[in-house]
Amino acid sequence: MIAGLCLFLLRRDTLATAGLRPADRVRAGSHEPAGPLTAGEWKRIAAISILFAFTILFWSAYEQKGASLNLFARHLVRTQLGGWEFPASWLQSMTPFYVIVLAPIFARMWMRMGDRQPSSPIKFALGLAAIGLAFCLLVPASALTASGKISPLWLAAVYFLDVVGELCLSPVGLSTVTKAAPARLVGLMMGAWFFATSLGNKLAGYFSGFFAADDPGVLMRLYGGIAAGLLLSALILAFAAPALKRFMAQES
Repeated sequence: MIAGLCLFLLRRDTLATAGLRPADRVRAGSHEPAGPLTAGEWKRIAAISILFAFTILFWSAYEQKGASLNLFARHLVRTQLGGWEFPASWLQSMTPFYVIVLAPIFARMWMRMGDRQPSSPIKFALGLAAIGLAFCLLVPASALTASGKISPLWLAAVYFLDVVGELCLSPVGLSTVTKAAPARLVGLMMGAWFFATSLGNKLAGYFSGFFAADDPGVLMRLYGGIAAGLLLSALILAFAAPALKRFMAQES
């Protein structure tokens, strides 16, 4: 805090010495115009906003891990290893494990592909498709619970596809916002990104309210509906990707 105050006073003295007000200095040092947003900037904002809408859908499914899928693991998954029973919440540790293993692989893959790698909207679509496939697995898994508790390998596969989707969307989304947003609005757009994430978490809680451990039919409809919504969203985004890519490439 003290360092920040000293920096503020130093910058204030510097601006005063230069004979400019702080607001004038910011405009003078900016690489973008200080006037109204241009048509190109509005197109970039529109493209990012569309991606935000798909981001909400993604996180509403992804965050089921800490909500309905945790209940699923507790009530419907065998949590025994040999003769030892472990807490169902321990299955959540598979997600960070997959992230640690897969993150370097994805980073290396994108770097090796270079200019041949998919555009950001296509990566978003791949992320939605991956998590959609994860929820497709939960439909037969839910059906099998009618005969008793199922193997934890079902959730292991679901969480693997979840993380594949996350690595296609989450870091890509952060990078896209910082690169595509107008420079004067990067902070605001980053805040909007995290707001979209929070809305996804809120929607995840709403969906989890339909969880019913004693009714496989309800679970099949719940997870099947989420899967269908995700796969349809991935398809729509894939078709819209070329237009979104052009919008994000618009100059100021």
